[in-house]
Amino acid sequence: MSGRARLTLCAYAATLMAAGALIPLVHPSSWILTAGFLLAVQSGVGVLTRRVPLARPLTITAQALVGLLTLTSVFVREQAVLGFLPGPQAFLGFATLFEAGAADVSRYASPAPATDGIRLMLVGGVLVIGLLVDTLAVTFRLAAPAGLPLLALYSVAAGLSDGGATWAWFLLAATGYLLLLLAEGRDRLSQWGRVFGGVPRPSGRPAGLETGGTATAPTRTGRRIGVAAMGLALAVPAALPALSGGVLGGPGEGNGSGGGRGGTISAVNPLVSLQDNLNQPEDREVLSYRTNTTDTADMYLRLVSLDQFDGTSWKSSVRKVQDVPGRLPNPQGLGDAVGRTEVTSNFVASSSYEQKWLPMPYPATRVEIGGRWRYEPAGRMLVGDDKQTTRGAQYTVSSLKVRPTAEQLADAPPAPGALRREYTKVPEGLPPVVASTARQVTKKADNAYEQAVALQDWFARDGGFRYDTDVASGTGVQAITRFLKQKEGFCVHFSFSMAAMARTLGIPARVAVGFTPGTPQPDGRVTVGIRDAHAWPELYFEGVGWTRFEPTPTRGTTPSYTRPETPSGESSGPSQPDASETSAPSAAPSSSDGCTPQLRRQGECGTEEEAGAVASSDDGMPPLQISLIALGVVVVLGLPFLPLLWRSRVRAGRLASTGRTPEDAAARTLAAWQEIVDTAWDFGITPDESLTLRRAAARIVRLGHLQGDPADAVHRVARAVEQVLYAPDPRPAGALADEVERVRAGLDALATRSGRLRALLAPRSAVRVIWAAASRWAALTARVSARREELMSRWSATGRKLLRQRG
Repeated sequence: MSGRARLTLCAYAATLMAAGALIPLVHPSSWILTAGFLLAVQSGVGVLTRRVPLARPLTITAQALVGLLTLTSVFVREQAVLGFLPGPQAFLGFATLFEAGAADVSRYASPAPATDGIRLMLVGGVLVIGLLVDTLAVTFRLAAPAGLPLLALYSVAAGLSDGGATWAWFLLAATGYLLLLLAEGRDRLSQWGRVFGGVPRPSGRPAGLETGGTATAPTRTGRRIGVAAMGLALAVPAALPALSGGVLGGPGEGNGSGGGRGGTISAVNPLVSLQDNLNQPEDREVLSYRTNTTDTADMYLRLVSLDQFDGTSWKSSVRKVQDVPGRLPNPQGLGDAVGRTEVTSNFVASSSYEQKWLPMPYPATRVEIGGRWRYEPAGRMLVGDDKQTTRGAQYTVSSLKVRPTAEQLADAPPAPGALRREYTKVPEGLPPVVASTARQVTKKADNAYEQAVALQDWFARDGGFRYDTDVASGTGVQAITRFLKQKEGFCVHFSFSMAAMARTLGIPARVAVGFTPGTPQPDGRVTVGIRDAHAWPELYFEGVGWTRFEPTPTRGTTPSYTRPETPSGESSGPSQPDASETSAPSAAPSSSDGCTPQLRRQGECGTEEEAGAVASSDDGMPPLQISLIALGVVVVLGLPFLPLLWRSRVRAGRLASTGRTPEDAAARTLAAWQEIVDTAWDFGITPDESLTLRRAAARIVRLGHLQGDPADAVHRVARAVEQVLYAPDPRPAGALADEVERVRAGLDALATRSGRLRALLAPRSAVRVIWAAASRWAALTARVSARREELMSRWSATGRKLLRQRG
């Protein structure tokens, strides 16, 4: 196989291996087969055109044209001329599909359905990246810069996967890039031939005189360097902060401490995927449960509470975590006079639902679960530690069904000072309309409870608000102001706006994120779907504790204690699970195809899901994390420039004027000649050590087409080297640095643009780094071997001596 064919095959493989990170994003993943076939056709055209051979621009044009024809025949055949020639209608079809694909990407959480628009974006993107990689690595023989489009392809996959692009996908993509570099290195090394002025090889022979010219030491060293770099790339990110994804839609990255006691939970924005979940075309089951209570209307499943409002978003505060106790502490603020019943529920999480926070009824009193889970007391939350997630988890939760009365809430004394100060904070930039609206809505209320009920009823019933999941998401002050003006949004807008307005009234408030109770099934289970994702406000009343309110219309249930007539709150002991209920609930999905009660409550029966949701973003990334990410990007982008930096450093060292002794002058002269040889090498003139100095100088002048002063400079430096090596009393050389610069300027002026870029960014003489590393490694292994043999000899002599003494 020729060198270019091997490079083409490796470029093809590297592109597909990097595209592998996109596979988890779309289901089914058969699109990768289409992309692989079309990319093979495009790469094959490149092989054929380079064999003709065609000029480089024509080769690239032919590949791009064939790629367009294949995309046309696959995606817009009906609008194309003769089924494969793209015309105006075909390009219009491409635009329509691309627009639909962009809308689908923003609407669906991963794994998204493989719609025609998404398939076009994936396959077309792989073809474009493949063309760039093939152009750089094969057409222009620049394999190192070809890593940039591969990195872009993997980065897009990692960003869209919301943390799901694991190290295995990175390892696959990095292996493809390494194969491409090795193929290019092998092809380049095979063309070096006999190298003049190389570093002595471990075999003791001069550079370039190994039999067969295989240059095995540089090849082995290159492989070792590549494997070491890939290992560092996998190990270093493990020590850096992880990017957190949405708690609802993927594996969040709330960081617990590892293994020991204590630790913290990092601030996480759990709203990244909430709007996507609400707009899913299929209400996929995320978990199911069985419970010993017959009324599950108030059994909201809580993931996390958001208690910090900085004006741009609501977040969880950084809290200490601890081991999960056998029985959780009593809920904060809950007094003995409030009625309660203990409920036991058995949960089974779907194998496709993976996140770090454990869904539980609030307030939980006991949790039985295997794995590495930690407990955060302030929010009464369980968070996975050391990559622990809910995937396939089975667990039992005992929780309290708290039944306060309206009188108990109305008569609640003021909250403790510290709690009140923490949970009534609002940002200084909060628009005055928020507080003024809150006062206007609650002007007839006599206490904090009546104020809370007035806010809930205003949002849910009296204020003219409309539930709409197509409204752009947002939790900052501008989003709240826009929501109060436009009066349309979904649970995020309702819950955060009510919590912010309650805080302006002096009522401690936070927001809980999780799921509504779900839908009862005929077999006794209750199933919770992805579209049951929800957010609701919790307000604090001393003697009752954190209390749920429901301001979102058509979602969930209105708490009984906020309705005009509430049942009395008689205390009762914990109830026991029904003996007929099993403690191992089934994880099988529901087989019901009809309109469920949950969908009926949402008003979605008989209508088709609308599209166009826009995912919210986390504006709270810590500055340290931003700095580390920026540093990582700089390092990755700077790797292709390492040969340039090394070459500049070597040139500066050789031409530095240090020392006044004859030995220093001789060293400077030899270094100047070496710099001329390497400069000519960078411009494509391979050194030939078999020639004398004068013949080598004449060869550089002839192959470099040098004339005038640059040509004379080469001969002057060559004669200066002869003086140093052979004359009994060498004459002092002139300004050697100026001579070298004249030669470099002459070669640069006569080179093509691509030749100048190659000499600057990927100098051929940089191979000396590999040779030097191979030489040092060989010397090290020789010293280790000699030391080992010496020790073995000593131990053998000592053993023989001991045997003779015993004999």
